[in-house]
Amino acid sequence: MTPEPVTYSSKLGPSERADAIAALKQGELDVLVVGGGIVGTGSAVDAVTRGLTVGLIEARDWASGTSSRSSKLVHGGIRYLEQLDFRLVREALIERGLLLQRIAPHLVKPVRFLYPLKQRLIERAYIGAGMLLYDAFSYTGGRSPGVPHHRHLSASQVRKLVPSLSGDAYIGGITYYDAQVDDARYVANLARTAAYYGAHVANRVRVEGFLKVGERVVGVEARDLLTDETFEIHAKQVVNATGVWTDDTQSMVGERGQFKVRASKGIHLVVPRDRFQSKSGLILRTEKSVLFVIPWGRHWLIGTTDTDWHLDKAHPAATAADIDYLLEHVNQVLAVPLTREDVEGVYAGLRPLLAGESEETSKLSREHLVAHSVPGLVVIAGGKWTTYRVMAKDAIDAAVSAIDGKIPESTTEHVALVGAEGYQAAWNKRARLASRSGLHPARVEHLLNRYGTLTEDLLELIQQRPELADPLPGADDYLGAEVVYAASHEGAMHLDDVLARRTRISIEAWDRGVSAAPVVAELMGEVLGWDEERRDREVAFYLERVAAERASQQQPDDESAERVRLEAPDIQST
Repeated sequence: MTPEPVTYSSKLGPSERADAIAALKQGELDVLVVGGGIVGTGSAVDAVTRGLTVGLIEARDWASGTSSRSSKLVHGGIRYLEQLDFRLVREALIERGLLLQRIAPHLVKPVRFLYPLKQRLIERAYIGAGMLLYDAFSYTGGRSPGVPHHRHLSASQVRKLVPSLSGDAYIGGITYYDAQVDDARYVANLARTAAYYGAHVANRVRVEGFLKVGERVVGVEARDLLTDETFEIHAKQVVNATGVWTDDTQSMVGERGQFKVRASKGIHLVVPRDRFQSKSGLILRTEKSVLFVIPWGRHWLIGTTDTDWHLDKAHPAATAADIDYLLEHVNQVLAVPLTREDVEGVYAGLRPLLAGESEETSKLSREHLVAHSVPGLVVIAGGKWTTYRVMAKDAIDAAVSAIDGKIPESTTEHVALVGAEGYQAAWNKRARLASRSGLHPARVEHLLNRYGTLTEDLLELIQQRPELADPLPGADDYLGAEVVYAASHEGAMHLDDVLARRTRISIEAWDRGVSAAPVVAELMGEVLGWDEERRDREVAFYLERVAAERASQQQPDDESAERVRLEAPDIQST
């Protein structure tokens, strides 16, 4: 009798998580990836699509660290041209084109920026030459870049493009394109893609220590934070992809790491789109680096800072000084300045930078390094969000070099994320989808740009329960169906997972999600089996988090801000 073919699902619901943990306990994996950020989930996709048996575990939520708190740009890093880091820029631009056109066209979109010029000849020639080089590098990957070329603008053209710029902020300008992405949603999709190809994927599973035979790492001791059960996971190779926690994870092995990772804090402000008029984003030079003003739906993102951080890695805090720094710099070019009252959201994240000779984090390397720190353990650190796929490939190349047998090369250049295949066809028929579902066409476009072809799953939910088409209180951009789907298919296990990462309500809503929280808890609870006490506890913890973050953003320095932020503890899983 012919056995039934094995079929895998991208669904990451409670039962799928339980199945993944059961599988992780059995036998020996080829590769176990520790860390559920962009590099870890990318590494799991790389390994499983080579035909390896793969596990992926994350102590908290997918992208809950650095990978959900970026500038949300997929870009070459135009400032690295000035540092003559041409290889990094070229590599990132090739990846940008790949993500835009092949891997995730539903999530990665072109975005235009204006560089205002203040000097008539020398600056235009200097910046223009850099933009020309930027465009040229984007063609070197053997495919079109997926975005238009840069353009030189006169003063009157700049005025039409960005009416809210102060008249003395420019004598002309240059526009160019990069791309943007919902970073947390992308990472969750990567985790689902790994599961779709057969990886055993589980969040809220923390590494407590490494298993060793002699000097060789042969797996990890893990704790399921939902059940408090400890168990062993055995693997031929373990990949440490824990970002700013790299040194902490390495210390569990009892060996000194071959390189150190320093954390650099970057904060961003979220401002309503109507606070100033512009048809383009902005890139502004500062005394240390560059400042971006990025279109983000009905909002602007303004960032970022770049300062050393030695405090709590899970909850980096923005200070009043950080917020004032960004407002001061953006107000230098705006005709009507922004104030604290215009800021609807603030978020802080940590970049994992390879420690070097420089005392300034803004000068530390964005390159990545891979090393077999001890036999059986590969460490990947450094790098930038845009080049995650290259980092993942390098990490798995290192892992498979120590595994017997002929193992295929990386295929991720050709592997689209779940929801990407057929996206353009789905977009072309969005009017029909709207007519069939009864949703407004703008709602269908919103879903397509978040879920791609998986939008059909959401429309089916709404067909079964029409009330799920209602928007969430205080967060009109998001529907109830998205909350149910986050819990049933996307691995969301706490209220914070939905409000901060599956949606961006925690930074986009004026009340930071306070009014949406009870409704979201009710919808999540239906999927996850929460009783009334559990729902109330989730809401209470979230409200404490919001209050602590707001209070921390009034503090003058990092130490004070952290102390206030940590007054709201993480919710304990039960």
